[in-house]
Amino acid sequence: QRCNVLRYYYLTIGTLLNTWNVAWVILSEDGVEFYKKKSDQSPKGMIPLKGATLTSPCQDYSKRALVFKISTAKKQDHFFQASHVEEREMWVKDIKRAIQCLQGGKKFARKSTRRSIRLPETVNLSQLYIQMKDQEEGVKEQRVEQDNKAFNYCFTGVNVVDWLISKDKARNRPEALMLGTGLLNEGFLQPAGDTSKEGAHSAEKSVLLDQTDAIYYFADSGFFCEGYSSDEDVLLKEEFRGNIVKQGCLLKQGHRIKNWKVRKFILRDDPAYLHYYDPTKEDDPLGSIHLRTSVVSAVDYLPDAKKYDVEGNLFEIITSDETHYYFQAATAEERKEWIKAIQTVSKSGK
Repeated sequence: QRCNVLRYYYLTIGTLLNTWNVAWVILSEDGVEFYKKKSDQSPKGMIPLKGATLTSPCQDYSKRALVFKISTAKKQDHFFQASHVEEREMWVKDIKRAIQCLQGGKKFARKSTRRSIRLPETVNLSQLYIQMKDQEEGVKEQRVEQDNKAFNYCFTGVNVVDWLISKDKARNRPEALMLGTGLLNEGFLQPAGDTSKEGAHSAEKSVLLDQTDAIYYFADSGFFCEGYSSDEDVLLKEEFRGNIVKQGCLLKQGHRIKNWKVRKFILRDDPAYLHYYDPTKEDDPLGSIHLRTSVVSAVDYLPDAKKYDVEGNLFEIITSDETHYYFQAATAEERKEWIKAIQTVSKSGK
């Protein structure tokens, strides 16, 4: 019987023979299971975490980024590649905690947050997080430039503390910091940049910092970080000029052969494009979808799809030239997020 599931998503799995395949990966309290696709009942393999070590970033593959490695107690190495930095960091953080819990004979649990920082029993962190994310009344996401990097869809520790006080969630800054730290420890807020990561990971207790240079983002937002060069003469292909709004893996139905394949997607605005890639290769995109004036909506049924290929959470994009594209998300919440992001870009992007 499977232990409590801690995380699941599509990741790219590799071997030292340099063969890479996309798999549905599930992290539980004592191991990592991987499946050929999400609907499979039996895993292709299971990696026990007891006595295992984690290496991230992993430099075994010079031409591949975002790789991390799990080495089992029996000295077997397993390699994984995430689709973006934040995704890798969330996987690494949870796997490390699962390994530490197994070593200490403890059960992986996030419930310790309330006791460790003495949060009142009346505080509902999930509800508070929903209020913080409200587009009208919540914490405003912004673009912050720091150390030759641009952090998009984020905010500072000062923004969090100020908002908690202004909305009467806390009476003073120490009380607001306690609430912010609770949100950070529960995974609702994620650190970005060296300062906030030091506060979250270097101390025995993770803390949210009340500082303008401490940057954070919502765990399920469109956050991304980009480096930039001082060379302003570099011209990019027009459709790649836009800021990255969201990225991740989805199942996409082919146009000619109506089969489904995992693709990595990058959504950009101004101009509004959705590029898709083979996540097992470091190549140029397989294609792009111009989203200006396109229509995106959730669908429950595809007339030309085989029933056993459809796992739910479907949505459709109809472009301005009436081309139809069909996708499957991993969860209903993920589908909702992609639809919302694409709708926004299709209206605002050129």
